[in-house]
Amino acid sequence: MWEDVIVNEVRRVREMHAQRFNFDLQAIFEDLKRQELESGREFVSFAPKPPIIILIPKKVNQPETQPF
Repeated sequence: MWEDVIVNEVRRVREMHAQRFNFDLQAIFEDLKRQELESGREFVSFAPKPPIIILIPKKVNQPETQPF
C-alpha cells in the first residue's frame, strides 16, 4: 500500500508531542495555546455557521399525525 511521507511525518511528530505530556489532552492544549502566544502571530476564530434548516412540505390530502 502506498504511504504518504508527509502524513507519516506529521503523525510521528504529533505522537512525540503527545508523549511529552503523557497523552494528557488538557496539557497538550495548554502547550499549543502557549506556542500560539509566543509565536507573536495573529490567530483568528470565525463564528460558527448557523445550522441549515430544511423545511419539508406536507403532502396534500394526507392526514396529520401527532408526535408521540
